[in-house]
Amino acid sequence: MHNDSNPSHPGPLSDLVVIDLTRALAGPHAAMMLGDLGARVIKVEAPGSGDETRGWGPPFVDGVSTYFLSCNRNKESVALDLKSDDGRQVLRELIARADVVCENFRTGVMDRLGLGTTELLELNPRLVILSITGFGHDGPEGGRAGYDQILQGEAGLMSLTGPGPEEPTRVGVPIADLLAGMYGAFGVLAALHERERTGHGQVVRTSLLASVVGVHAFQGTRQTVAGQTGRAQGNSHPSITPYGLFHCRGGSVQIAAANDSLWRKLCAAFGLDPQTPGMVTNAERVGNRQQVTALLEQTFADLSPDEVLDQLATAGVPAGRVRDLAEVYNWEQTASQGLLIDVDHDQLGGIRLPGPPLRFFSVDSSGAEREVTRTRHAAPPVLDADADALRRWVAGESVAGDD
Repeated sequence: MHNDSNPSHPGPLSDLVVIDLTRALAGPHAAMMLGDLGARVIKVEAPGSGDETRGWGPPFVDGVSTYFLSCNRNKESVALDLKSDDGRQVLRELIARADVVCENFRTGVMDRLGLGTTELLELNPRLVILSITGFGHDGPEGGRAGYDQILQGEAGLMSLTGPGPEEPTRVGVPIADLLAGMYGAFGVLAALHERERTGHGQVVRTSLLASVVGVHAFQGTRQTVAGQTGRAQGNSHPSITPYGLFHCRGGSVQIAAANDSLWRKLCAAFGLDPQTPGMVTNAERVGNRQQVTALLEQTFADLSPDEVLDQLATAGVPAGRVRDLAEVYNWEQTASQGLLIDVDHDQLGGIRLPGPPLRFFSVDSSGAEREVTRTRHAAPPVLDADADALRRWVAGESVAGDD
Protein backbone atom coordinates (compact mmCIF):
# COMPACT_ATOMS: atom_id res chain seq x y z
CA MET A 1 0.00 0.00 0.00
CA HIS A 2 1.05 3.63 -0.42
CA ASN A 3 0.46 4.63 3.22
CA ASP A 4 4.24 4.65 3.85
CA SER A 5 4.41 6.64 7.08
CA ASN A 6 7.27 6.90 9.54
CA PRO A 7 6.75 3.92 11.89
CA SER A 8 8.08 5.90 14.86
CA HIS A 9 6.14 9.10 14.19
CA PRO A 10 3.29 8.35 11.79
CA GLY A 11 1.67 11.75 12.32
CA PRO A 12 -1.05 13.13 14.59
CA LEU A 13 -3.86 12.03 12.25
CA SER A 14 -2.66 8.45 11.74
CA ASP A 15 -5.89 7.01 13.15
CA LEU A 16 -8.05 8.67 10.48
CA VAL A 17 -9.22 7.53 7.05
CA VAL A 18 -9.99 10.14 4.39
CA ILE A 19 -11.80 9.46 1.12
CA ASP A 20 -10.64 11.99 -1.47
CA LEU A 21 -13.22 12.41 -4.24
CA THR A 22 -11.70 15.70 -5.38
CA ARG A 23 -9.78 16.68 -8.48
CA ALA A 24 -7.75 19.62 -9.80
CA LEU A 25 -6.19 21.50 -6.87
CA ALA A 26 -8.30 22.90 -4.02
CA GLY A 27 -9.69 19.58 -2.82
CA PRO A 28 -6.56 17.52 -3.51
CA HIS A 29 -4.51 20.08 -1.58
CA ALA A 30 -6.84 19.80 1.43
CA ALA A 31 -6.68 16.00 1.36
CA MET A 32 -2.89 16.07 0.93
CA MET A 33 -2.58 18.27 4.02
CA LEU A 34 -4.47 15.63 6.00
CA GLY A 35 -2.28 12.91 4.49
CA ASP A 36 0.88 14.81 5.37
CA LEU A 37 -0.28 14.68 8.99
CA GLY A 38 -0.60 10.90 8.86
CA ALA A 39 -4.19 10.28 7.76
CA ARG A 40 -4.77 7.40 5.37
CA VAL A 41 -6.01 9.18 2.23
CA ILE A 42 -7.72 7.11 -0.45
CA LYS A 43 -8.00 9.01 -3.72
CA VAL A 44 -10.96 7.88 -5.85
CA GLU A 45 -10.41 8.61 -9.54
CA ALA A 46 -12.18 8.12 -12.84
CA PRO A 47 -11.12 4.96 -14.69
CA GLY A 48 -8.79 5.53 -17.62
CA SER A 49 -8.04 9.22 -17.14
CA GLY A 50 -7.98 9.76 -13.38
CA ASP A 51 -7.75 13.21 -11.86
CA GLU A 52 -7.74 15.78 -14.65
CA THR A 53 -4.41 17.17 -13.45
CA ARG A 54 -2.74 13.93 -14.60
CA GLY A 55 -3.07 15.47 -18.05
CA TRP A 56 -2.07 19.02 -17.15
CA GLY A 57 1.26 20.02 -18.66
CA PRO A 58 3.89 20.50 -19.81
CA PRO A 59 6.02 19.81 -17.97
CA PHE A 60 5.69 16.04 -18.02
CA VAL A 61 8.51 13.75 -16.89
CA ASP A 62 8.29 10.34 -18.56
CA GLY A 63 4.61 11.02 -19.12
CA VAL A 64 3.91 12.04 -15.52
CA SER A 65 2.46 15.51 -14.87
CA THR A 66 4.49 17.52 -12.39
CA TYR A 67 1.25 19.39 -11.61
CA PHE A 68 -0.34 16.18 -10.35
CA LEU A 69 2.78 15.44 -8.30
CA SER A 70 2.38 18.77 -6.50
CA CYS A 71 -0.86 17.95 -4.69
CA ASN A 72 -1.21 14.20 -4.30
CA ARG A 73 1.60 12.88 -2.10
CA ASN A 74 0.73 10.55 0.79
CA LYS A 75 -2.32 9.10 -0.97
CA GLU A 76 -3.50 5.79 -2.37
CA SER A 77 -5.39 5.54 -5.67
CA VAL A 78 -8.37 3.49 -6.75
CA ALA A 79 -10.26 3.97 -10.02
CA LEU A 80 -14.02 3.60 -9.63
CA ASP A 81 -16.78 4.19 -12.17
CA LEU A 82 -19.30 6.00 -10.01
CA LYS A 83 -21.96 5.56 -12.68
CA SER A 84 -21.79 1.80 -12.19
CA ASP A 85 -23.37 -0.21 -9.37
CA ASP A 86 -20.03 -1.82 -8.52
CA GLY A 87 -18.21 1.50 -8.36
CA ARG A 88 -20.81 3.10 -6.12
CA GLN A 89 -20.92 0.03 -3.86
CA VAL A 90 -17.16 -0.02 -3.35
CA LEU A 91 -17.27 3.71 -2.61
CA ARG A 92 -20.04 3.19 -0.06
CA GLU A 93 -17.94 0.51 1.63
CA LEU A 94 -14.99 2.89 1.78
CA ILE A 95 -17.13 5.72 3.15
CA ALA A 96 -18.58 3.45 5.83
CA ARG A 97 -15.03 2.92 7.12
CA ALA A 98 -13.93 6.56 6.78
CA ASP A 99 -13.73 9.56 9.05
CA VAL A 100 -13.68 12.23 6.32
CA VAL A 101 -14.94 12.58 2.77
CA CYS A 102 -13.63 15.43 0.61
CA GLU A 103 -15.50 16.47 -2.53
CA ASN A 104 -15.39 19.47 -4.87
CA PHE A 105 -18.08 18.62 -7.40
CA ARG A 106 -20.43 21.28 -8.63
CA THR A 107 -23.56 21.64 -6.52
CA GLY A 108 -25.96 18.74 -7.11
CA VAL A 109 -23.51 16.20 -8.53
CA MET A 110 -23.19 14.21 -5.30
CA ASP A 111 -27.00 14.10 -4.99
CA ARG A 112 -27.30 12.72 -8.52
CA LEU A 113 -24.83 9.98 -7.60
CA GLY A 114 -27.05 9.04 -4.66
CA LEU A 115 -24.37 10.30 -2.27
CA GLY A 116 -25.82 13.55 -1.02
CA THR A 117 -25.11 14.69 2.51
CA THR A 118 -28.20 12.97 3.94
CA GLU A 119 -27.24 9.64 2.38
CA LEU A 120 -23.60 9.99 3.45
CA LEU A 121 -24.48 10.72 7.07
CA GLU A 122 -27.03 7.88 7.12
CA LEU A 123 -24.28 5.58 5.88
CA ASN A 124 -21.80 6.90 8.45
CA PRO A 125 -23.17 9.24 11.15
CA ARG A 126 -19.65 10.11 12.36
CA LEU A 127 -18.53 11.26 8.92
CA VAL A 128 -17.08 14.74 8.40
CA ILE A 129 -17.81 15.92 4.86
CA LEU A 130 -15.69 18.64 3.27
CA SER A 131 -17.32 20.33 0.29
CA ILE A 132 -15.40 22.94 -1.72
CA THR A 133 -17.09 24.94 -4.48
CA GLY A 134 -16.16 27.91 -6.61
CA PHE A 135 -18.60 30.57 -5.42
CA GLY A 136 -20.32 28.79 -2.53
CA HIS A 137 -22.97 26.08 -2.60
CA ASP A 138 -25.87 28.54 -2.31
CA GLY A 139 -26.64 32.20 -3.00
CA PRO A 140 -27.55 33.78 -6.36
CA GLU A 141 -24.38 32.52 -8.07
CA GLY A 142 -23.87 29.33 -6.09
CA GLY A 143 -24.01 27.07 -9.13
CA ARG A 144 -21.21 28.73 -11.07
CA ALA A 145 -18.13 26.72 -11.96
CA GLY A 146 -15.02 28.26 -10.47
CA TYR A 147 -11.40 27.96 -11.49
CA ASP A 148 -8.59 29.71 -9.70
CA GLN A 149 -7.89 32.61 -12.04
CA ILE A 150 -11.60 33.32 -12.45
CA LEU A 151 -11.90 33.66 -8.68
CA GLN A 152 -8.71 35.70 -8.33
CA GLY A 153 -10.48 38.22 -10.53
CA GLU A 154 -14.01 37.91 -9.13
CA ALA A 155 -12.86 38.07 -5.50
CA GLY A 156 -10.80 41.23 -5.98
CA LEU A 157 -7.31 39.82 -5.63
CA MET A 158 -6.19 40.76 -9.13
CA SER A 159 -7.27 44.36 -8.54
CA LEU A 160 -4.73 44.52 -5.71
CA THR A 161 -1.90 42.77 -7.57
CA GLY A 162 0.35 44.03 -10.33
CA PRO A 163 2.27 47.17 -11.26
CA GLY A 164 -0.75 49.45 -11.17
CA PRO A 165 -4.55 49.76 -11.36
CA GLU A 166 -4.60 49.41 -15.15
CA GLU A 167 -2.81 46.05 -15.14
CA PRO A 168 -4.65 43.60 -12.88
CA THR A 169 -2.40 40.59 -12.38
CA ARG A 170 -2.87 37.05 -11.15
CA VAL A 171 -0.74 35.71 -8.33
CA GLY A 172 1.96 33.40 -9.72
CA VAL A 173 0.50 30.28 -8.07
CA PRO A 174 -3.18 29.19 -7.93
CA ILE A 175 -3.64 30.90 -4.60
CA ALA A 176 -7.46 30.74 -4.49
CA ASP A 177 -7.33 26.95 -4.87
CA LEU A 178 -4.54 26.60 -2.32
CA LEU A 179 -6.26 28.80 0.24
CA ALA A 180 -9.56 26.95 -0.19
CA GLY A 181 -7.70 23.71 0.47
CA MET A 182 -6.05 25.14 3.56
CA TYR A 183 -9.31 26.53 4.95
CA GLY A 184 -10.99 23.21 4.13
CA ALA A 185 -8.41 21.17 6.05
CA PHE A 186 -8.68 23.62 8.95
CA GLY A 187 -12.46 23.21 9.00
CA VAL A 188 -12.19 19.42 8.89
CA LEU A 189 -9.95 19.39 11.96
CA ALA A 190 -12.41 21.62 13.83
CA ALA A 191 -15.31 19.31 12.92
CA LEU A 192 -13.34 16.24 14.00
CA HIS A 193 -12.64 17.92 17.32
CA GLU A 194 -16.34 18.66 17.81
CA ARG A 195 -17.15 15.04 16.91
CA GLU A 196 -15.27 14.00 20.04
CA ARG A 197 -17.94 15.82 22.09
CA THR A 198 -21.05 15.05 20.05
CA GLY A 199 -20.27 11.70 18.45
CA HIS A 200 -21.67 13.02 15.17
CA GLY A 201 -20.13 14.26 11.95
CA GLN A 202 -21.15 17.32 9.98
CA VAL A 203 -20.64 19.15 6.69
CA VAL A 204 -17.83 21.71 6.31
CA ARG A 205 -18.24 24.05 3.35
CA THR A 206 -15.85 26.59 1.87
CA SER A 207 -15.23 28.04 -1.57
CA LEU A 208 -12.61 29.72 -3.68
CA LEU A 209 -14.55 32.96 -3.24
CA ALA A 210 -14.56 32.62 0.54
CA SER A 211 -10.88 31.71 0.64
CA VAL A 212 -9.80 34.88 -1.16
CA VAL A 213 -12.15 37.20 0.74
CA GLY A 214 -10.85 35.53 3.90
CA VAL A 215 -7.34 36.84 3.21
CA HIS A 216 -8.19 40.39 2.19
CA ALA A 217 -6.84 41.32 5.63
CA PHE A 218 -6.25 45.08 6.02
CA GLN A 219 -7.43 45.68 2.45
CA GLY A 220 -10.84 44.35 3.50
CA THR A 221 -11.24 46.61 6.52
CA ARG A 222 -9.79 49.48 4.51
CA GLN A 223 -12.87 49.05 2.30
CA THR A 224 -15.57 48.12 4.84
CA VAL A 225 -14.54 50.55 7.59
CA ALA A 226 -12.68 53.41 5.89
CA GLY A 227 -14.53 53.27 2.58
CA GLN A 228 -11.28 53.23 0.61
CA THR A 229 -10.93 50.89 -2.35
CA GLY A 230 -7.44 49.44 -2.51
CA ARG A 231 -5.67 49.37 -5.87
CA ALA A 232 -2.59 47.63 -7.19
CA GLN A 233 0.58 49.63 -6.66
CA GLY A 234 3.37 47.26 -7.54
CA ASN A 235 5.86 46.23 -4.90
CA SER A 236 5.12 48.99 -2.39
CA HIS A 237 3.06 48.46 0.75
CA PRO A 238 -0.04 50.70 0.81
CA SER A 239 0.26 51.52 4.53
CA ILE A 240 3.99 51.37 5.33
CA THR A 241 7.02 53.11 3.79
CA PRO A 242 9.75 52.10 3.12
CA TYR A 243 8.39 48.58 2.73
CA GLY A 244 8.93 46.91 -0.61
CA LEU A 245 11.42 46.36 -3.41
CA PHE A 246 14.25 48.82 -4.08
CA HIS A 247 16.71 48.82 -6.97
CA CYS A 248 20.46 48.93 -6.49
CA ARG A 249 23.52 48.25 -8.67
CA GLY A 250 22.95 45.07 -10.64
CA GLY A 251 19.78 44.00 -8.87
CA SER A 252 17.30 44.77 -6.13
CA VAL A 253 16.58 44.18 -2.46
CA GLN A 254 13.48 44.10 -0.33
CA ILE A 255 13.28 46.22 2.82
CA ALA A 256 10.69 46.20 5.58
CA ALA A 257 11.20 49.27 7.76
CA ALA A 258 7.85 48.72 9.41
CA ASN A 259 8.12 51.40 12.11
CA ASP A 260 9.85 54.70 12.80
CA SER A 261 12.60 53.05 14.87
CA LEU A 262 13.58 50.86 11.91
CA TRP A 263 13.50 53.92 9.66
CA ARG A 264 16.00 55.64 11.90
CA LYS A 265 18.25 52.56 11.88
CA LEU A 266 18.09 52.42 8.08
CA CYS A 267 19.02 56.08 7.82
CA ALA A 268 21.91 55.68 10.25
CA ALA A 269 23.29 52.74 8.24
CA PHE A 270 23.54 54.82 5.05
CA GLY A 271 24.20 58.32 6.40
CA LEU A 272 20.72 59.68 5.75
CA ASP A 273 18.83 62.19 7.89
CA PRO A 274 15.74 60.54 9.46
CA GLN A 275 14.37 64.01 10.17
CA THR A 276 14.20 64.93 6.47
CA PRO A 277 11.01 67.01 6.07
CA GLY A 278 8.10 64.80 4.97
CA MET A 279 9.86 61.58 6.06
CA VAL A 280 9.85 61.73 9.86
CA THR A 281 6.79 59.55 10.56
CA ASN A 282 5.41 56.57 8.71
CA ALA A 283 2.27 58.49 7.76
CA GLU A 284 4.41 61.22 6.21
CA ARG A 285 6.54 58.69 4.36
CA VAL A 286 3.47 56.93 2.94
CA GLY A 287 2.25 60.29 1.66
CA ASN A 288 5.65 60.92 0.08
CA ARG A 289 6.43 57.39 -1.05
CA GLN A 290 7.94 58.38 -4.39
CA GLN A 291 10.40 60.76 -2.74
CA VAL A 292 11.41 58.13 -0.14
CA THR A 293 11.92 55.52 -2.85
CA ALA A 294 13.96 57.93 -4.98
CA LEU A 295 16.16 58.81 -2.00
CA LEU A 296 16.88 55.18 -1.15
CA GLU A 297 17.50 54.07 -4.73
CA GLN A 298 19.87 57.01 -5.24
CA THR A 299 21.67 55.95 -2.06
CA PHE A 300 21.91 52.32 -3.25
CA ALA A 301 22.91 53.17 -6.84
CA ASP A 302 26.58 52.28 -6.38
CA LEU A 303 26.02 49.32 -4.06
CA SER A 304 25.41 45.69 -5.02
CA PRO A 305 22.50 43.75 -3.46
CA ASP A 306 24.93 41.90 -1.17
CA GLU A 307 26.47 45.17 0.01
CA VAL A 308 23.06 46.70 0.75
CA LEU A 309 21.89 43.58 2.56
CA ASP A 310 25.07 43.36 4.64
CA GLN A 311 24.66 46.93 5.85
CA LEU A 312 20.98 46.43 6.61
CA ALA A 313 21.73 43.24 8.55
CA THR A 314 24.35 45.05 10.62
CA ALA A 315 21.84 47.80 11.33
CA GLY A 316 19.11 45.32 12.30
CA VAL A 317 16.71 46.30 9.52
CA PRO A 318 14.65 43.38 8.08
CA ALA A 319 15.57 42.85 4.44
CA GLY A 320 16.04 40.13 1.86
CA ARG A 321 16.78 39.22 -1.72
CA VAL A 322 14.39 38.05 -4.44
CA ARG A 323 15.17 34.42 -5.21
CA ASP A 324 13.97 32.32 -8.11
CA LEU A 325 12.74 28.81 -7.36
CA ALA A 326 16.01 27.18 -8.35
CA GLU A 327 17.70 29.26 -5.67
CA VAL A 328 14.97 28.49 -3.12
CA TYR A 329 15.26 24.72 -3.58
CA ASN A 330 19.04 24.85 -3.40
CA TRP A 331 19.01 27.04 -0.28
CA GLU A 332 20.30 25.39 2.87
CA GLN A 333 17.62 27.10 4.96
CA THR A 334 14.88 25.51 2.85
CA ALA A 335 16.33 22.05 3.41
CA SER A 336 16.82 22.68 7.12
CA GLN A 337 13.08 23.23 7.57
CA GLY A 338 12.08 19.87 6.09
CA LEU A 339 10.76 21.54 2.95
CA LEU A 340 12.31 18.97 0.63
CA ILE A 341 11.42 15.28 0.76
CA ASP A 342 12.72 12.31 -1.19
CA VAL A 343 10.20 9.67 -2.25
CA ASP A 344 10.10 6.59 -4.48
CA HIS A 345 7.61 6.90 -7.32
CA ASP A 346 6.29 3.72 -8.95
CA GLN A 347 7.01 5.07 -12.44
CA LEU A 348 9.73 7.70 -11.99
CA GLY A 349 11.79 6.08 -9.25
CA GLY A 350 13.44 8.39 -6.73
CA ILE A 351 12.19 11.97 -6.99
CA ARG A 352 12.40 15.04 -4.78
CA LEU A 353 9.25 16.96 -3.86
CA PRO A 354 8.49 20.13 -1.91
CA GLY A 355 7.71 18.99 1.62
CA PRO A 356 4.97 19.71 4.18
CA PRO A 357 5.19 23.11 5.90
CA LEU A 358 4.57 21.90 9.48
CA ARG A 359 6.99 20.49 12.05
CA PHE A 360 6.13 18.92 15.42
CA PHE A 361 8.11 18.77 18.67
CA SER A 362 7.54 17.06 21.99
CA VAL A 363 8.74 18.92 25.08
CA ASP A 364 9.88 17.12 28.24
CA SER A 365 9.63 18.37 31.83
CA SER A 366 12.95 20.18 31.54
CA GLY A 367 11.77 22.12 28.51
CA ALA A 368 13.97 20.19 26.06
CA GLU A 369 12.43 19.71 22.63
CA ARG A 370 12.54 16.54 20.53
CA GLU A 371 11.33 16.69 16.95
CA VAL A 372 8.61 14.15 16.18
CA THR A 373 7.81 15.30 12.66
CA ARG A 374 6.94 12.57 10.19
CA THR A 375 9.96 12.06 7.96
CA ARG A 376 8.92 9.30 5.56
CA HIS A 377 6.38 10.13 2.88
CA ALA A 378 4.76 8.37 -0.04
CA ALA A 379 5.02 9.54 -3.62
CA PRO A 380 1.83 10.51 -5.46
CA PRO A 381 0.28 7.25 -6.69
CA VAL A 382 -0.03 6.02 -10.23
CA LEU A 383 -3.65 5.61 -11.27
CA ASP A 384 -5.46 2.69 -9.61
CA ALA A 385 -2.27 1.51 -7.90
CA ASP A 386 -4.08 0.35 -4.77
CA ALA A 387 -7.28 -1.10 -6.21
CA ASP A 388 -6.68 -4.74 -5.28
CA ALA A 389 -5.58 -4.00 -1.73
CA LEU A 390 -8.48 -1.63 -1.12
CA ARG A 391 -11.01 -4.11 -2.44
CA ARG A 392 -9.57 -6.75 -0.10
CA TRP A 393 -9.85 -4.27 2.76
CA VAL A 394 -13.53 -3.46 2.18
CA ALA A 395 -14.19 -7.19 1.79
CA GLY A 396 -12.69 -7.74 5.26
CA GLU A 397 -9.71 -9.71 3.95
CA SER A 398 -7.10 -7.30 5.33
CA VAL A 399 -6.73 -4.47 7.81
CA ALA A 400 -6.13 -0.85 6.91
CA GLY A 401 -2.57 -0.25 5.78
CA ASP A 402 -1.75 -3.90 4.98
CA ASP A 403 -0.14 -4.73 1.66
